[in-house]
Amino acid sequence: MQHFDLAVIGSGSGNSIADERFAETSIALIDKGTFGGTCLNVGCIPTKMFVHPADLALSPAHARRLGVDLELGAVHWDEIRDRIFGRIDPISAGGLTWRRSNDNVTVFQEAAHFVGEHALRVGEATITADRFVLAAGSRPVIPDIPGLEGVTYHTSDTVMRLPELPGSILIVGGGYIAAEFSHIFASYGTRVTVVNRGEQMLSREDADVSARFTELIRERIDLRTGSTLRRVRATDGGGVTATVADAAGEQELTADVLLIATGRRPNGDTLNLDAAGIEVDEQGYVVVDAHQRTSAPHVYALGDVSSPYQLKHVANHEARVVQHNLLHPDDLRTSDHRYVPHAVFSSPQVAAVGLTERQAREQGLDYTAAQQAYGDVAYGWAMEDKDHFVKLVGDRSSGRLLGAHLIGPDASSLIQPLIQAMSFGQTAAEVARGQYWIHPAMAEVIENALLALG
Repeated sequence: MQHFDLAVIGSGSGNSIADERFAETSIALIDKGTFGGTCLNVGCIPTKMFVHPADLALSPAHARRLGVDLELGAVHWDEIRDRIFGRIDPISAGGLTWRRSNDNVTVFQEAAHFVGEHALRVGEATITADRFVLAAGSRPVIPDIPGLEGVTYHTSDTVMRLPELPGSILIVGGGYIAAEFSHIFASYGTRVTVVNRGEQMLSREDADVSARFTELIRERIDLRTGSTLRRVRATDGGGVTATVADAAGEQELTADVLLIATGRRPNGDTLNLDAAGIEVDEQGYVVVDAHQRTSAPHVYALGDVSSPYQLKHVANHEARVVQHNLLHPDDLRTSDHRYVPHAVFSSPQVAAVGLTERQAREQGLDYTAAQQAYGDVAYGWAMEDKDHFVKLVGDRSSGRLLGAHLIGPDASSLIQPLIQAMSFGQTAAEVARGQYWIHPAMAEVIENALLALG
């Protein structure tokens, strides 16, 4: 039986822990999946590499309004797919090769689960370790849909490797995964139908942002809100026929590809955590304290397995905290989850940080809210933007920001000074008037939103 100083389950952000400071530490690195984890292989990196060509493919529609005739000649799915994974796959393979070359690291590419407080069953072997890091990530949620076991369906883990661009796709879900793939496939020329049980897409965003996004994406796709997927069956051509129900009754829809985009769940339930005395919450997330320690003092956890944010930048932050705490057990650091931003890379983009207006109201805060339209600042006016805006929520007495919500071009970048302001406790007035804002850059929409907040 092999014994290690440290066992890390997961090769995503968990893989970044073992740097040169651990050279004298014997480490087991365990991952049954593709080396590098979700973000690199099936998440944020490849999806955004599909989004950028989608933005280009959509550009003729925007250009025509401004008097420029552009024409989309063709979308070459196989070239896009092969370019993307021709870059990503070697990174994954190279990372695995490099880790295997580390004298102090033993890589296990098999499933693992606890069989004791300090013992793991890895494949057919059992190993032990003094300390553990759980960075096992998450997996797609597959709802219980009658007939699903008899059809070919995809998730975000598989849909990007389709052999050819489908003529039609049926997407089930209304969150960020559905929003991004709706944009990707619609821009490439695929007929997109989205079935969403809620009345709006991106329902966890601020209500005004969610409503506007729903309105705009509906112009590009067949969006079925207030609908549920009752059952599915395979078609003769390898596609799927779905029975969809809404308030008006049932209807059958047919598509070449079915994409299930109903969220992701943590992988803690695959690890037999009870055997190690590790607690999980009602949603299945591993419970951690401010130092990323689990209920078992020798076990840390980070990323999607313990974090409902399910964001790579959060996992990276938590990995740095865990790394420090492993090296300095007498000088523990805490994770900072005060102002965690996120973005949706659809068209339009959405970005947010902090409280929505609804959350501020429900918490009984004395708040104020303000909106600034893109089209009311010089660059937005030049773009003839009529659809997009910035919405800020602030504390009335202190003038500090409580939340920021953007929908429109470059939202994921424009939000950064607002994240900084919240993180460093700056007031809206300090940010608006304490620096120059380049005129007529798009960032003036942030300046004017801050001034409108008062």
